[in-house]
Amino acid sequence: MSHRCLTDLKKEAGSASFYFKALQYGHYLWLQGHAGRALLAITRALYSSISADAEVLKTWPLPYAALAWVLENHCSDDFPGNPRISFQHQATRLRGERQELRRARAWAVWALICKVRPSLPADKNQKFEAPSLEEIAGVLKQLGHPSEAEDWHRLLNT
Repeated sequence: MSHRCLTDLKKEAGSASFYFKALQYGHYLWLQGHAGRALLAITRALYSSISADAEVLKTWPLPYAALAWVLENHCSDDFPGNPRISFQHQATRLRGERQELRRARAWAVWALICKVRPSLPADKNQKFEAPSLEEIAGVLKQLGHPSEAEDWHRLLNT
């Protein structure tokens, strides 16, 4: 399996097949010992424009738990790039289609990272004000899938 599995489906970025393939590729990368790359692949699934009623979501819900699991189970804070900084930058810089929802999802993952890997530092050079957990949940509730905000909040509080 290689990055081509997603590149070949790029035109179908909102499809169930792209979503599931991104999750599979993330799992494959994790098994190969590439936690950082696994996070990137799984994030592609999170940012996809998959419909809330897609059948695949019944078995494979939006991957907040998968991302948290990879972060929790990686053997050290040594990632090929700091995930906290990566999601901080995504949350403040994402542009384009569905920008507000993708930024809220980035902030949601950022909050999970702050919880499960508090030792990872923020980017101290970037001046930013993180939204509150309530603000993140509000955008997820307004623009996300029907139970997305509640599912994320439940995960954050476990």
